[in-house]
Amino acid sequence: MDKQQEFVLRTIEERGVKFIRLWFTDVAGTLKSVAVAPAEIEGAFNEGIGFDGSAIEGLARTSEADMLLIPDPATFQILPWRGTVDPAARMFCDIATPDYKPALADPRNVLRRSLDKAAKMGFSFYVHPEIEFYLLRSSEVGQDGLPVPVDNAGYFDNVPGGTAHDFRRRAVTMLEQLGISVEFSHHEGGPGQNEIDLRYADALSMADNIMTFRTVIKEVAIEQGVYATFMPKPFTDQPGSGMHTHFSLFEGDKNAFFDPSASYHLSNTARQFMAGVLRHAPEITLVTNQFVNSYKRLWGGGEAPSYVSWGHNNRSALVRVPLHKPGKPQSTRIEYRAMDAAANPYLAYALLLGAGLKGIEEGYELPLESEDDVWLLSDMERRAMGIVSLPQSLAHAIRKLEESELAAEILGESVFNYVLANKRQEWAAYGAQVTPFEIAQNLRTL
Repeated sequence: MDKQQEFVLRTIEERGVKFIRLWFTDVAGTLKSVAVAPAEIEGAFNEGIGFDGSAIEGLARTSEADMLLIPDPATFQILPWRGTVDPAARMFCDIATPDYKPALADPRNVLRRSLDKAAKMGFSFYVHPEIEFYLLRSSEVGQDGLPVPVDNAGYFDNVPGGTAHDFRRRAVTMLEQLGISVEFSHHEGGPGQNEIDLRYADALSMADNIMTFRTVIKEVAIEQGVYATFMPKPFTDQPGSGMHTHFSLFEGDKNAFFDPSASYHLSNTARQFMAGVLRHAPEITLVTNQFVNSYKRLWGGGEAPSYVSWGHNNRSALVRVPLHKPGKPQSTRIEYRAMDAAANPYLAYALLLGAGLKGIEEGYELPLESEDDVWLLSDMERRAMGIVSLPQSLAHAIRKLEESELAAEILGESVFNYVLANKRQEWAAYGAQVTPFEIAQNLRTL
């Protein structure tokens, strides 16, 4: 037994933990949980906990149903919202086959495979997400059929006595108790919209942190009598909720993206990584933006990127190069602006990293910077500049992923096929709906 496992067992005993929740994520990005008693944890470390993988979205076929959950002791944390009476803890798990081999369809394993490839190239991958969400009075809609936000405040507004202040304070405190460091929190542009930015971490830890973050936000909302949603575009006329994510590669302690003599201090490695992300962005958008509603955000304005371009201080660009902090080479990074907060972070980070590494391997050339607001350019101007669009709908994104050899390689056959099948089903169900728009537009005129 290693030291981390010993620490977990000792902490469980010393803190009187009564339940340990074993967490894992299905291919669709939904957090799953099974609670076990303290007496079972040592056995779980050694032999795993068996479960029916065929009952979990995309994980296994019925003929391969038997799976094992292997707890990762490095992710052990006491759950602060459970209080001190019968305290509970959690650990994320890796999923394995009965012969203890990593399950190919485990999203955590998909990301780990991409990270292993990066490591063989000498890189570690760090990410920093800015996570947006809406706070609503409840999950029910108002008399007008629309969600009801908790306030009518705007970007960076200070609302004395407002719900969002207390909410963010409580949420940030709870995240810190779980070992998740927070950089900023503030009110965003939409009514009831908030943003919390997590501090840089390695991609696997951050994917775990994002899954924990969503749970914390939901738990605090319940505690405070409101409702939190990560839906990408809950309001037609208000900004969508994204998850802008900053990326950097490190070689040991050195930021591989930094070159003091280069434009914007971007090394050749950074430029090739960006080129890879840009070239492959359309074909991986189905994973970074996985719902019908995601495309209402991407094509609904509000600074969401719709076109494949990059810029230094251009917030209409898909990839932005933030201002370098003088004397801080570690801060050189790129920002990917398409992803929304409802994505499966394990799969999304695996694909974005894989696309960037492909750019480095193949020596992709970075296209010219776009200094103009891409939204304001004409179609002819965009074509002349070689700027293509992101998928305009879930159906368009499905077609792009179907054609992607890179995504098939990174995700693996089972995850690749499941994502496509799952999203085809969603698009078919959406297409069969008669919407309020159609009723309002056509009922009295046709």
